[in-house]
Amino acid sequence: MTEDRADLPPGLALSWGVLPVQRRGPKPALSIEQIVATGIEFGDRYGFEAVSLQRIAAQLGVTTNAMYRYVRSKEELIVLVHDKAVGLPPELPSGWRAAAIAWVDAQVKLYEDRPWLLDVPIRGAPVTPNLLRWVEVMLAALAETGLSQHDNLGCLMLLDGCARNYAGLARQLGASDRTPVQSEQVGQFLVPRLMEGGYPTLVSLYLNQEYEDDLDDDLEFGLARILDGIDVLIAKSP
Repeated sequence: MTEDRADLPPGLALSWGVLPVQRRGPKPALSIEQIVATGIEFGDRYGFEAVSLQRIAAQLGVTTNAMYRYVRSKEELIVLVHDKAVGLPPELPSGWRAAAIAWVDAQVKLYEDRPWLLDVPIRGAPVTPNLLRWVEVMLAALAETGLSQHDNLGCLMLLDGCARNYAGLARQLGASDRTPVQSEQVGQFLVPRLMEGGYPTLVSLYLNQEYEDDLDDDLEFGLARILDGIDVLIAKSP
């Protein structure tokens, strides 16, 4: 399928399989699929900054200028690579609450496998097939809540933010080579100074071993509170 895509956002038409109108000349040596697959490979190996027209062109044995026969810009390339790398969401369990937990967990796992996706700029609401499928399945699960479409979208944004925030924090902590804040040595150093300096609440947390960096517990706790809040919203809805 081909049609003019000049008035559409970069990558939108190509992501849906709508190719540009073909010009006369030699048959293209590459395909969009090859280019996108190479971009994902670079992202997985070297990170987001490695996903570039120049690098992909060199890998595929063509000039950078030749790449513009397939994609209009780096922005268009990133849109296509992002959507393909995200892939399809999992099948969600029944019940909106269980579905929300599975949806967030799947996003966290995705970012764990491909942390470079967190670096992809967000330029608006999702419009590409795979990203929209993630939205579709979660909105379908939330439909049983009886909330308005507007409220369901708001709930989805909260869940998405929860997954992104957790994944971003886990990524930073995983990349850090600094001594963890909850280490025994840090506690031994800080507790007497906290006592002297007037931090009684933090002293109590340290002494009770509650001031620890257990991200799994943080995710479960934060997500449960979000879901509890949605439950309250459901109960208040007419």
